[in-house]
Amino acid sequence: MRVDLLTREYPPEVYGGAGVHVEYLARELRRLTDVRVRCFGGPRDGDGVSAYRVPGGLETANAALGVLGVDLEIAAGCEGADLVHSHTWYANMAGHVAKLLHGVPHVMTTHSLEPLRPWKSEQLGGGYELSRWVERTALEAADAVIAVSAGMRADVLRCYPDVDPDKVQVVHNGIDTEEYHPDLNPELMRRHGIDADRPIVLFVGRITRQKGLPHLLHAARDFDPDAQLVLCASAPDTPQIADEVARLVDGLKADRGGVRWISDVLPRPELVQLISHASVFVCPSVYEPMGIVNLEAMACETAVVATATGGIPEVVADGETGILVPIDQVDDGTGTPRDPNAFAADIAAAVNSLLGDQARAGAMGKAGRERAVSQFSWTEIAHRTHELYASLIR
Repeated sequence: MRVDLLTREYPPEVYGGAGVHVEYLARELRRLTDVRVRCFGGPRDGDGVSAYRVPGGLETANAALGVLGVDLEIAAGCEGADLVHSHTWYANMAGHVAKLLHGVPHVMTTHSLEPLRPWKSEQLGGGYELSRWVERTALEAADAVIAVSAGMRADVLRCYPDVDPDKVQVVHNGIDTEEYHPDLNPELMRRHGIDADRPIVLFVGRITRQKGLPHLLHAARDFDPDAQLVLCASAPDTPQIADEVARLVDGLKADRGGVRWISDVLPRPELVQLISHASVFVCPSVYEPMGIVNLEAMACETAVVATATGGIPEVVADGETGILVPIDQVDDGTGTPRDPNAFAADIAAAVNSLLGDQARAGAMGKAGRERAVSQFSWTEIAHRTHELYASLIR
């Protein structure tokens, strides 16, 4: 069986959880079947990986049109595949067209949903309507849909009521616990201006409305003053949100010390070391289909404070591997908390409770790693995915 995985992100051009997912899924699936990866961007090393750039005539067009141009070239390259498997709206049309053109099954993995990310209109303008059309068209026609959490499955069926529920299966994201494991390196902390002997509250994520970084920055005003706040935040969606975050960080630095912003994308070994040194890992997302970053923190034995939204409660066991912060959200698709001040105060209270009880935080970290190892193996996830493929081409 030849399977073509279709994705925008693939190493070394990875900026989010979907890219991490495809990297490890491809690695494990190669043990089971013939896998080809078709991705966006510059040339990649390695056999079975093909990359595609935006066609020349679309380089200055709306970004969504550039995506569609790449998708058509990817679809053409899928000739000879027995099945295609697309990830995120960026590659969904490639999978849909390949299905029609080559007569093969199309599997989709939903890492997020466009109707639940209305802030993308800031980035794409009218292209946001195109992205929604692409996602809906592909979802309704796909032979199978993989949701990365039960929460995501519910969102798929709520946002797209014409999708057959029997086609939607839950297969969680995974974690490589041999790569993500406790690894302390005080020298790395010094290099980044972080005091390894003081408590560290850590955020890792893209600068996007989804990740809730402004809410964290408001909450940080009430963090224990002895704690440091380290932001490993990059890849802003728009100049506007980049400026907003920069202003909030500057304002926070004026009121308290110990704020460090790392805007570069760190190599994975350094990121593992940074997470391992954290006293508390914070995920203040307002929308998160699963939150693979929380698994990364748990695998590094770091206690987690995360929003109780989307698929996060399926990852973070409240009171055992971390603390879930409740959020009452407005019903307009943006995920905005009805009371942003209360949400920020709840984040601060949860963080401070762990900063003030190191034994509890340490126990949560140990339990988090045990949970990551026992329940989120990429090997098991690949086997479940391969079984789905086989059921579609018999």
